[in-house]
Amino acid sequence: MLQRIISKITQNPWHQGFLGKGHSASGVLNGIPYQESDPFILFMDDKLNLPGGEPVGGAHPHAGFETLTLVLKGNEKDWKTGSFELMTAGKGIVHTEEITSKQDLHILQVWLALPPGKRKTQPFWQKILLEDVPTIKNENYEIRVYSGSSNGLSSPLKNQTPLTLVDFRMKANQSIVQELPSEYNGLVYVINGAVQVGDKIINTGQAGWLNKTNNKGDGELLFQSLTDSTHFVLYAAQPHNVSIVSHGPFIADTMEDISKLYKEYRNGEMPHLSDLPEGQKRVF
Repeated sequence: MLQRIISKITQNPWHQGFLGKGHSASGVLNGIPYQESDPFILFMDDKLNLPGGEPVGGAHPHAGFETLTLVLKGNEKDWKTGSFELMTAGKGIVHTEEITSKQDLHILQVWLALPPGKRKTQPFWQKILLEDVPTIKNENYEIRVYSGSSNGLSSPLKNQTPLTLVDFRMKANQSIVQELPSEYNGLVYVINGAVQVGDKIINTGQAGWLNKTNNKGDGELLFQSLTDSTHFVLYAAQPHNVSIVSHGPFIADTMEDISKLYKEYRNGEMPHLSDLPEGQKRVF
């Protein structure tokens, strides 16, 4: 079995997020060309300590990709700690992220490009709560399988782009093996502590990028925790190996496609997430 390794480690600074005071954000993919991050378009680590008051955020469209929202710390109301949402924007959808009340949240938000043949798919929304996430937990580590599979467990979520998303929490000096297709592209993002993969050590706030291979078949990663309370997530997916056009909230093949999407949005032709029929929503 091919041993996957970390080719490089990156770290991006925290800055004030678009929601204003109290919103700290780190753009994990900033500075990484799409050819290297394919199929990942955006990866934001968002900490929201918002005072409440005037509305922040609002309704906005998406098309051509999927949004992945992992709640590391929620408010136990609208945002449940440990929950995960996968929204397939497909040919176009509108959703609302508006905050008016005091909040203390920590979320990871990722955009994942759809394969060219599936960019016109019908919008679809899935959500899984922590108690329903396939999990291995013992005295030394905890593994939560949000998408794909890990150590004999598989997530029930359905993906348009094959995706592995696993959350690891480990005590010091523990080892875990993660099987992963050799062609998958992705990163290990450390939320707390330090983890070693091969000869590379990835620390808090750093992303370790998987080496690219031309091999087919199965590969594996060996994680070794170096600190207590080590916490990291693995995002890995099958690359599409095709170019994309990215503009604002849309991903497409050409600028003509982008113009068409803006026109459809302005004409009210994109459904709102809250109006999707039950057949296009699923809560596990």
